[in-house]
Amino acid sequence: MAANDNRHVIAVTDGAAMAATAAEHLLARTAANSGRVAICLTGGSSPKLLYQLLATEAYRSRIPWERVHWFIGDERFVPADDPLNNMGMAQTIFLNQCAPTANIHPIPTATADPADPDRGAALYERELQSFYGADTLDEARPLFDLVLMGVGPDGHTASLFPGDPALDENARWVVGVPRANVVPFVPRITLTLPTLASCHEMLFEVSGRDKRAILTRLFAGENLPANRAQSSGETTWLVDREALPGDFGGQ
Repeated sequence: MAANDNRHVIAVTDGAAMAATAAEHLLARTAANSGRVAICLTGGSSPKLLYQLLATEAYRSRIPWERVHWFIGDERFVPADDPLNNMGMAQTIFLNQCAPTANIHPIPTATADPADPDRGAALYERELQSFYGADTLDEARPLFDLVLMGVGPDGHTASLFPGDPALDENARWVVGVPRANVVPFVPRITLTLPTLASCHEMLFEVSGRDKRAILTRLFAGENLPANRAQSSGETTWLVDREALPGDFGGQ
């Protein structure tokens, strides 16, 4: 790992242990805030076990649903009922059964031009700013309590891909991504790095042997999007034993 890397890596045995650990982090963040809580979810395969766990009585009974608001870090530019829709997956697994409808904040993907995700990005930016109560982020007052993240095989996170100009966006909170570098090759909408960083904790979930190669590159300090995503508070990586590089023992 790069010497200047301040991430905290937690090695877990398998997907079930990762989901349980992530759930405890989420519960700790909701308990630490006695007011309105904001959780930013992620898509892909990594969080599915977590979402299934949150729907069980053992966990759902410990979440103050009435004051927790659920956002999403990026979205595939497909209809809300499309199986590829990230928030749709989270809603099907646990949100629709547990959370008040008004507390679920999906990225809008139904716009006049199905090839132009920028309209949906602008709408979601305004929604985030309305929730936050300002159009400029203050490092002393994070937008989110917890941001969940994943890592793609090319080192992307959210829908921020290597070499994309969106990585250097500092003014906008949300941007459209016309082309994805990995499947599914559909346009995306993503929160920008400063928006994702505005959180008390950023929590990555990385699992599977197919992620070991990219983790080796990331932990060596390569300039990839997932390495540029850092919380203004704490940054935690949960990595299972299949994904963990052999020369790294965790901490």
